Amino acid sequence: MAGAKILVVDDEPFIVELVKFNLESAGYEVITASDGHEALKLIEKEHPDLIILDIMLPGIDGMEICRALRFKRETRDIPVILLTAKTGEIDKVLGLEMGADDYITKPFSPRELVARVRAVLRRTDKKARSEELIKAGPVVIDVDRHEVFVDGKKKDFTPKEFELLKLLASNPGKVFSREYLLENVWGYDYLGDTRTVDVHIRHLRQKIEKNSEDPKYIKTVRGVGYKFNELE
Repeated sequence: MAGAKILVVDDEPFIVELVKFNLESAGYEVITASDGHEALKLIEKEHPDLIILDIMLPGIDGMEICRALRFKRETRDIPVILLTAKTGEIDKVLGLEMGADDYITKPFSPRELVARVRAVLRRTDKKARSEELIKAGPVVIDVDRHEVFVDGKKKDFTPKEFELLKLLASNPGKVFSREYLLENVWGYDYLGDTRTVDVHIRHLRQKIEKNSEDPKYIKTVRGVGYKFNELE
């Protein structure tokens, strides 16, 4: 997505300048913010194509910003890459649960960061969507409108949840490995972290299953991965 506008939010000037320089060298337009309040104002004003967001920010932290973005129609599809010094798995999982598209820990390689940005933008670049409805079990997916209905009621899904559900529901009965789902929904290996898929599968079950602890539709195939259960 050449010329995409990227918002970099970090309270460390050196990090901001490093990221800004490398992204601009790669052909992106870069705007910056140093705290959560400034970031929210810029997001509303500029509507960036992607946000690189530090977790530990003055005012409003990155997790809360990410959560707020996902609850607003105008911003819920803006991809977010979390940039943080935290390395614990719980922090990574929490970031994903807040709706982040990617997670990079400091210190980081500028080349890797640019590669991640390209991968995320490639996945979220606006494409001509076919006007179709995908129907599977209680789920109806309006691909053109990017809407999901469960038992006739519209429900909200994050961009990654939507893509994951669409892939599974479009291929009922087909078993997908976690690695395949990572590559085709997230667009790259995600450093081998298959827990990413498990977190999103759990969220899907909570939204479409009557009993997420005993799922009827999104089934686990032990030692392999997941499938959307074929209907009789």
